[in-house]
Amino acid sequence: MTRIGFFTRLLDDAPPGERYRLAAEQIEHAERLGFDTAWVAQHHFDGGEGGLPAPLVFLSHLAARTSRIRLGTAIITLPLEHPVRVAEDAAVLDLLSGGRLEVGVGGGGTPTAFAAFGQDPAQRGSIYAEHLQVLVDAWSGKDLGGGNHLYPAAPALLDAIWEATFSAYGGARAGRAGNGLMLARTQPRPEEAPHATLAEIQKPIVDAYYANLPSGVAPRVMASRTAFVADTREEALRWAARGLAKPGLRQPDGAGVDALIAAWDAHVGTPEDVIASLKADPTLERATDLVFQVHSIDPPHEQILRSIELLATEVVPALGGILEGTTV
Repeated sequence: MTRIGFFTRLLDDAPPGERYRLAAEQIEHAERLGFDTAWVAQHHFDGGEGGLPAPLVFLSHLAARTSRIRLGTAIITLPLEHPVRVAEDAAVLDLLSGGRLEVGVGGGGTPTAFAAFGQDPAQRGSIYAEHLQVLVDAWSGKDLGGGNHLYPAAPALLDAIWEATFSAYGGARAGRAGNGLMLARTQPRPEEAPHATLAEIQKPIVDAYYANLPSGVAPRVMASRTAFVADTREEALRWAARGLAKPGLRQPDGAGVDALIAAWDAHVGTPEDVIASLKADPTLERATDLVFQVHSIDPPHEQILRSIELLATEVVPALGGILEGTTV
């Protein structure tokens, strides 16, 4: 059964407090429309990159405002966190939410952010592995030093870990651990294949994940995709042209709006347009979770709410066999 999710980087054009209010409203709207999961990203210091440095705090707020939708981090930048504190906060939040927490982690993050946390970005890989092992040990009930064990206990969170990666190596690592695999909505093209599709780039990652998954462990593969659906194609393209032309985003040569949409691996247009482009993505046939976000288009709040509605009522039901057993 493919689960359907909504993902936000909290980038509404508003002050921080209003961003949090709007994101909460969007997630509540997604829950009412039958979405299975809601995900928030973590970013430090740069509000233009992402509006939320403390995802577990925000999800605690959402836990009190929702009743069914599962709440996830996509991602916690694990090298910049104390892993025991993450384990404790996640354990408390999982209890408060009635066992609805999903924990996505990764080693990414803006390199300049590492200095503020006293970490070397060149060492992110080894720090990530070390911190992830502490999380696993804590939730497994192991001694964390000095005879200390995690309180409250949280063994169920061992089955809620997701790892984000751009590489087949990372896919294999997540598979060996039996964790979930998080695929990005876009990622850099290799020099030898600058025009490769997102599905072509991500296929080796998914292959490596499945090849290394232990026997008897159910796969968990999340495909995050940019999708902005509007009532007319003209409206959708207008907001896409505005959002994808923002300063700081890469621009393809001779960029018109269609070239921008292709460059950012976005699914944009009417329900029919988005249905057609999603059906052309073979990654979705191997995904257990399909998660929609509007970044980098980032239209206004009312357009996001309408896009959520159209995804739930028209796009997802039309995807048929690609998303067998979807619940929306």
